[in-house]
Amino acid sequence: MSDPNTPISAPAPRPWLSVILPVYRGEQWLDRTLGSVAPDADAGVEVVIIDSSPTPDTMAIVKNFADRLTLSVIDPAGVDGCSPKMNLGVARARADHVTWLCQDDLWLPGRIAAVRQWIAQRPDAALHLAPSAIIDGADRRLGTWHCPLTETPAPLDRTMLLERLLVQNFIAVASPVIRRDAWLACGGLDLGLWYTGDWDMWLKLAARGDVVYHDAVTAAFRIHGASATTMRSRDTADFTDQLRVVVERHIDAVPRERRAAVRRLAEASIAVNTALAAAASGHPGKIMSAVGSVLALGPVGAARYLHCSRIVERLMPRVRARLAGAL
Repeated sequence: MSDPNTPISAPAPRPWLSVILPVYRGEQWLDRTLGSVAPDADAGVEVVIIDSSPTPDTMAIVKNFADRLTLSVIDPAGVDGCSPKMNLGVARARADHVTWLCQDDLWLPGRIAAVRQWIAQRPDAALHLAPSAIIDGADRRLGTWHCPLTETPAPLDRTMLLERLLVQNFIAVASPVIRRDAWLACGGLDLGLWYTGDWDMWLKLAARGDVVYHDAVTAAFRIHGASATTMRSRDTADFTDQLRVVVERHIDAVPRERRAAVRRLAEASIAVNTALAAAASGHPGKIMSAVGSVLALGPVGAARYLHCSRIVERLMPRVRARLAGAL
């Protein structure tokens, strides 16, 4: 049995940032993913690889970056699935701050400098948020996924953030930076939430500590037809349950006088997301009902839904990718 936390590259001082990268059969994407981190990386950026691939092909790609990145490979020891591997990676990370990088996502030039500045300005923040680019399988930029937030020197108002985030998870996992002790104090990702574990985590972190928003696009979220969430979201009943569990778990954090209005927005969002997931699997029958759910909110409610959900920004890149044959 190998050492469970095996350094590949030369030992370095304690890192200031740990990049957690769960991997399974990453041969298609991993060279591009690590290649997006390497140009700007310094010795203080630790890339933590948790690979459960059945063949050595993925690790062969990782080893090619040993002279350009500070790499640490964790033996998953039977742990499989993205969420369990993320929790393991955060637990073993050496830096005070962590960030999540999926094997098919990318960092954009300047991210490391930006993240260093974010942490220097607010090292106490539990969560740093930012928008993301949306790219296709060929790295073509399809759009930008903004958060319905405004950058300010002060932390975000907690109630405002919770209310908007309960309507829709508008955070792509490649962008946030998380204080490691805050992640651990929240109990990590809920392993029962295969689709909405990240959403649940952002809400847990927002309830426990300060959140700062940075209006800078420094990472790219890739959409493609073979992603795990795309494949599993074809079970629309399970998909709907995943969404509803998070809303029910966190709705009581909203002030009582605002709770009913936020719940109506969240239910309309669930209807839309479920209808879109079904349509992506070839079953468009729920689309009109979902549109009706949004219209039933009234003009003000529908406008608020559109603002919080970022539905146009999320949907149009997928339409472009589908028209181009990339989905």
